[in-house]
Amino acid sequence: MAGLPAAIALSGCSVDTLLWGTDGAEVIKTTERLIEAAAAGDADQFVCTGHDMDLRATDVWAGLSAEEPERFVAKYWPDQAPLDPAWSINLSLPPDRVASGVEYPGDLFYRQAGDGLCLVDIAWASVE
Repeated sequence: MAGLPAAIALSGCSVDTLLWGTDGAEVIKTTERLIEAAAAGDADQFVCTGHDMDLRATDVWAGLSAEEPERFVAKYWPDQAPLDPAWSINLSLPPDRVASGVEYPGDLFYRQAGDGLCLVDIAWASVE
């Protein structure tokens, strides 16, 4: 592992690109921008045209982290399959917000749009 930072620097790639590929890294980057925008109340720009979704209060987005992007698998997400997403990514709460009953956007679903990714759905999760 000691050579990993040097390999990353020499390759010009980010860690996310090395781990998840170019497309997966773009999902992470888009998600990080979406989280920041939603926490500021300005996430509508990320929602796909024709989709009207409840992004809820800004405080539910504060401190969230983008985790692992995956190509969408309809078998695992049958409710989202009709929306034709290309990607899903799970989010995690910061430790200070983990408490029973807390509801947060647990998974996001993206479709490829002309100029990048756009959000087609959110699967809300509750801490048990």
